[in-house]
Amino acid sequence: MRNSRGRSFQHSSGMVMEKESKIYVAGHRGLVGAALVRALKREGYENLLLRTSKELDLTRQADVENLFQTEKPDFVFLAAAKVGGIHANNTYPAEFISINLQIQTNVVDAAYKNGVKKLLFLGSSCIYPKEAPQPITEESLLTGPLETTNEWYAIAKISGIKMCQAYRLQYGFDAISAMPTNMYGPHDNFHPENSHVLPALIRRFHEAKKNDAPQVVVWGTGSAYREFLHCDDLADSALFLMKSYSGLSHINVGSGKEITIRELAELVKEVVGFEGELQWDPSKPDGTIRKLMDSSKLAAMGWKPSIPFKLGLVDAYKWYVQNYDV
Repeated sequence: MRNSRGRSFQHSSGMVMEKESKIYVAGHRGLVGAALVRALKREGYENLLLRTSKELDLTRQADVENLFQTEKPDFVFLAAAKVGGIHANNTYPAEFISINLQIQTNVVDAAYKNGVKKLLFLGSSCIYPKEAPQPITEESLLTGPLETTNEWYAIAKISGIKMCQAYRLQYGFDAISAMPTNMYGPHDNFHPENSHVLPALIRRFHEAKKNDAPQVVVWGTGSAYREFLHCDDLADSALFLMKSYSGLSHINVGSGKEITIRELAELVKEVVGFEGELQWDPSKPDGTIRKLMDSSKLAAMGWKPSIPFKLGLVDAYKWYVQNYDV
């Protein structure tokens, strides 16, 4: 098997993801899911099982079980989740923990019971302790308190990792987990209140540019550092792991490069072409001050990201203008 970069793999378990394999991408309309569909199609995988949230509510156990019993997918990419930024996590803690726990539990359990060959669960870097040593290794999981602004989502994602590990240990189910850093790109969530920092900045600078606003106010001090990875790079890494990795540990997926929120805001301002002033509101939270992933395990397997950040940012802004600015 070869991916878009010419590498060839076989599972350690001997299972190969053939071109005709039926592959279920849960959450295919989201940032990561849409990138996975693009990557799979680029590599010639056409037998894709896709359902919108209107067609299938993943929080309904009976409906999920019915899908797996009827369709019998061979491989599953679990990219469906309720996601959002600091404001959304603070506003909807019950939804963030309950909906994500339900989705994960229903999909992983139904996949195992219906003979899925392999499942890849996608989490988030927010699973790690707020004060984890930098860069953050996989071994930092559960070694300290979480960042309070997103602990409900983080606890759900930690449960997803542990569920995959438990099903591997008890049933021998080939379930693996990948923990990406902050994602961005086409199909991101650009909601004015519930989005993450990068899409929120794109939207605010674009609207300010359109309305000839004199300034844009950004939360916090701008001193926090963030690492970003384009969703197409993550999708490539997910296919790489699905084909080549079978183990108990979750695997970090990052770019290895970090940028301050202040630098990020200036770069988004430049890409969007906003000519006004940039002001900071230090009364608002910065979130975790630094959160750089140690992705050396993945690098040692032979995978590295390839999309330069500014180029990816231009791509994300272009998609926003084409799909939101209507």
